Amino acid sequence: MDARKSLSGWGRTASSVSRVVPATSEDQRAELVRGAGPPGVLARGLGRSYGDAALNAGGVVLDLTGRKTLGAIDADTGAVTVDAGVSVDGLLRTCVPEGWFVPVTPGTRYVTVGGAISSDIHGKDHHVKGSFGQHVRSLDLLIGTGEIRTLGPGDDLFWATVGGMGLTGIILRATVVLSRIETAFCSVDTSRASNFDELLAAMEDDADHEYSVAWIDCLARGDSLGRSVLTRGRFAAVDELPEKKRDTALTYAPRTPFSAIRAVPSGLFNKFSVAAFNEAWFRKAPTRREGEIQSLTSFFHPLDAVADWNRIYGAGGLLQYQIVVPETAVDVIRSCVEAFSAAGVPSPLAQVKRLGPGDPAPLSFPAAGWSFSIDVPAATSGLAELLDGLDGLVVGAGGRGYLAKDSRMSPETVAAMYPRLGEWQSVRDAADPERVFRSDLARRLKL
Repeated sequence: MDARKSLSGWGRTASSVSRVVPATSEDQRAELVRGAGPPGVLARGLGRSYGDAALNAGGVVLDLTGRKTLGAIDADTGAVTVDAGVSVDGLLRTCVPEGWFVPVTPGTRYVTVGGAISSDIHGKDHHVKGSFGQHVRSLDLLIGTGEIRTLGPGDDLFWATVGGMGLTGIILRATVVLSRIETAFCSVDTSRASNFDELLAAMEDDADHEYSVAWIDCLARGDSLGRSVLTRGRFAAVDELPEKKRDTALTYAPRTPFSAIRAVPSGLFNKFSVAAFNEAWFRKAPTRREGEIQSLTSFFHPLDAVADWNRIYGAGGLLQYQIVVPETAVDVIRSCVEAFSAAGVPSPLAQVKRLGPGDPAPLSFPAAGWSFSIDVPAATSGLAELLDGLDGLVVGAGGRGYLAKDSRMSPETVAAMYPRLGEWQSVRDAADPERVFRSDLARRLKL
């Protein structure tokens, strides 16, 4: 039964009231789209976009999480057809025991396949495997006329939908090609870098590693500016596991997360507590360790061990600033680290990654170069001015911010970051001339 509800993004910085309708039959969904009034319709999965991308004030929000049909995995190719409401978690629970893994995963498994396509998610392996959209063989899209179109990589509308933030239509299902694995464990190499220059030198051979990410301490200063913990890995072979784990090499049973609300006392999150955490985290990491066997849950999704961890950042909510700049503009990443350090912005979670070439999607975020992301309390004093200044550096370098994480950019900044925006709008308008599909993000950024 549908009802009016107040929804928010994962960052809890934006909320709005919508008529939330559970996923129904395809005929009913098509009728809902055809009968949409001016506020429009938007599909929503598990609500892990940080800002207002999954909000539609005054309009209809179609909750797709109730549609979870998952087809058989092709034993030869790894192709599987799933409803858009299937989560990465649900897909892993089926595919890992059969010897398969999703080709791309973000830092949480609690995202839907539809959301993964709409945001064109990327992970620690983008420099090797690209983004999620590059592994989608086909998708079924309910467009503004109520028609269902089956699209593949040869269609402009396919690439407008990949990274299109749900504004080209409702993804109903998709065929995704999985990756073969021998075990549900990873062989992980960990090393410390005492400053930003050491980190850059250590990441020069990232191409030799399937998965790579660096945690970076953005409160460190002076000679320790940008000190980091670099973690790289690959899936382990059966004969690399301890003897006692080999018989259950493909067992996948993530533990139920504990609640951050109960675990973290109110007011604990501040510059001093985060500085202490960052110091401990850096010292805890080995100077160098190779071949450590970790579960895939520990390696890929450590934050999923804590339910509602976004609440740790306080009542004002959480903002993630994520950018990518070309390979030659690595000094912009350094400037970001310096700016957050100088401002003393408390963040226990900042990362640097190398990204590979992007895909043909006009609004896809990943591109070849360096990516930087940081989670900060949205109520931090002076944050808006700091981020606006960094946006100018990113635009000047030919970089961009990530729409799935954004909650504060301006229309002018986004237009400068995404020079193919007009091309995307033309394809979108051809499929949805009445602008049936709308969101708070689309209105804010004039998409």
